Amino acid sequence: MSNRFKPKFNIKKGDSVVVIAGDDKDLKKARKVLEVIIDKSRVVVEGVNIITKHTKPSAQNTKGGIVKKEAPIHISNVMLYDAKKGEGTKVSRDRKDGKLVRVSKKSGEAIK
Repeated sequence: MSNRFKPKFNIKKGDSVVVIAGDDKDLKKARKVLEVIIDKSRVVVEGVNIITKHTKPSAQNTKGGIVKKEAPIHISNVMLYDAKKGEGTKVSRDRKDGKLVRVSKKSGEAIK
């Protein structure tokens, strides 16, 4: 992906989100974003899209075996969580004190 048209996402690492599509869909349960992969438009969310990975024994992992871990999902399948309303919300950006602030469209409060 070229840097000329780098996409801007409203979701950052550490945000609370709800999964709105897929096998782990839950519109009321807030989950934490562990990583945002900007180039591929994907996010890794805690406890969502669990895969089993078979690993060989190595110097770091002497036992090997089956490891369960989160796989990335597309960023369009998650929505920021509004704690005041208790559900997902869309986001707008406003300038306050010269800084861009993400604002929830449902409650009108700034998202930390």
